[in-house]
Amino acid sequence: MISVLIPTYDYNTLPLVTELHQQLSAANIAFEIIVQDDASPLNSNTDNNQKINLLSDCRFERNDTNVGRGQNRNALIQKAKFDWVLFMDCDMFPKSDRFIQNYLDQIQNSHHSVYFGGLQYRTEKPEKAKLLRWVFGKSREEIPLSKRQAHPYDYCLISNLLIRKTILIQHPFNTAIYQYGYEDLVFILELKKHNIPIIHIANEAFHLNLESSAIFLEKFHSSLQNLQWILDHHIIQVEDTALTRTYAKISKFGLTKLAAFCFRSSQSLMTKQLLSAKPSLFVFDLYRLGYFCQLNQR
Repeated sequence: MISVLIPTYDYNTLPLVTELHQQLSAANIAFEIIVQDDASPLNSNTDNNQKINLLSDCRFERNDTNVGRGQNRNALIQKAKFDWVLFMDCDMFPKSDRFIQNYLDQIQNSHHSVYFGGLQYRTEKPEKAKLLRWVFGKSREEIPLSKRQAHPYDYCLISNLLIRKTILIQHPFNTAIYQYGYEDLVFILELKKHNIPIIHIANEAFHLNLESSAIFLEKFHSSLQNLQWILDHHIIQVEDTALTRTYAKISKFGLTKLAAFCFRSSQSLMTKQLLSAKPSLFVFDLYRLGYFCQLNQR
């Protein structure tokens, strides 16, 4: 009935799989859990993930070469044998012990094809070195159900998504997008383009893996580079993200060079603030906009 698909890269996915396996077994339904590592280095995480194979109807596999996030997901879809697919990121964990049952209740009582349960972050503040990721997640990703329902395409992620396999076959992940960043957005926009409703429910999973603020900032560099590539190749339009809409306004008034200069002049100060004990999302937004303007000056 349900294929749980978990793409991973150098992460111990065993605790997540163990919890999902327990809930799926208790629900007394046909299921499978497939975890696929995209050719990460062999280490203790690999050893832990190999133990997934000891659980019934579960398997862990590794790609021989790194194929990228989109292709890794598409490969998992091809392996899925059931009509429903639950996509979860490897660093998620169900908030409720009724996590699986909550999804089952939805698909048994409605005729929709896509359900997003939402995500949350722990209420306890992490150590200073990881605050930026936590602050961003609490503000920009942990969205109340009412707001998600009012804007279903704007606040949906692939990290906790139940979807019919037929939809995934018809609308696969874009394999041209190899680098990190905005691949979720491209997929969601594809659903929106074809008027496929996304039903938001209160069935959150916790996002557990908090990178250090420095790594999180560096990953945003990569994601914005990828966003620029996606725009250049007309995969999305400038109006599809708040950042690119703001950039378009700046560009319209001929202020891109000035914004890039201001970014270069203040980057070290903004970085210091974002790595502090009180990171500001306002500063973070200015940082991202300035970095994106700089990319367009090269």
